[in-house]
Amino acid sequence: MSERQVVIAIDAMGGENSPYKVLKGVEIFLRNEKKTKILFFGDEVIINQNIKNNNLNIFNFEIINTTETISDEDSVNTILRSKKNSSIYRGLEFAKNNNNSGFVSSGSTAAIMVLSRLHMGMIEGIDRPAICSLVPNKKNYSLMLDLGANVIVSGSNLFQFALMGFCYYSIINPNIKPKIGILNIGTENNKGLEFLQDAADLIQSSFLKDNFVGFIEPNKITSGNCDIIVSDGYTGNIMLKSAEGISNFITSKLREIFNKSLINKISYKLIEKDLKILKDQVNPDMYNGATLIGLNGISVKSHGNANPLAFSYALKQCHNFIINDLNEKIINSIKNK
Repeated sequence: MSERQVVIAIDAMGGENSPYKVLKGVEIFLRNEKKTKILFFGDEVIINQNIKNNNLNIFNFEIINTTETISDEDSVNTILRSKKNSSIYRGLEFAKNNNNSGFVSSGSTAAIMVLSRLHMGMIEGIDRPAICSLVPNKKNYSLMLDLGANVIVSGSNLFQFALMGFCYYSIINPNIKPKIGILNIGTENNKGLEFLQDAADLIQSSFLKDNFVGFIEPNKITSGNCDIIVSDGYTGNIMLKSAEGISNFITSKLREIFNKSLINKISYKLIEKDLKILKDQVNPDMYNGATLIGLNGISVKSHGNANPLAFSYALKQCHNFIINDLNEKIINSIKNK
């Protein structure tokens, strides 16, 4: 691991059950990354009270006091004009102006997207950022983007998403030559909208051609046969939320079944270890932390309802991207395209 000082700027006030869940998540994160410096942005009094009242073992940190908050109801104009002393605004401002740093928040997605682009700007050669996250599959996990940043895209945008996804994957799993697919309604070359066809042509004409497997249907996402799944943000967001809903439905039904009778409870005990393995494999906490990839900086969005463990994984994602120079890899890939 690099010996350089990594600094993570954290919105301590965003999302449900904050700042406690943020502070507890930092405590979990620091167990393995003791040399990372933490900057909390938020209400200094409330943050200190939470640390003291919950006896949290947090070290190597500073608190930057902010007096304004951003809600999900705030308009873009309000965020830009009237919330300059908010934890999101100030945290992103810091991450932009300091090397070896990144930003993590569970706050308003709209605010994080708008202010991330305002402060950090885009990597040269990338037109739009994409929301990028891991999704579990039968073998391990896949990388999927975009998950909601761009409703309308061009073939060129999807090609850029594929390129950025390739760089991302080289950090989290450097020993695998990742397979890249485009989410579509069929696998045939003539299926899908025009921008999907354009994206396929661009990928096949680039250095990514040997990694490209073509179109992939939604029912094959969990097969593990595709490592990087590229989509427009509208389709990707619907796909993700549908999968989350189905997963929650199945989990709740299994719980009902195993609690239904004494025999069922005994049956549960017989396969408890296997069910724990399955639960860990699909545990959304382990995949928390969606990266706004394509920005000229590191900005990570945690789920608003993330628990402390999930928030610690978002911090881990941010840390990995900083020490592995994600943006530098993207810049070099653009030069080679």
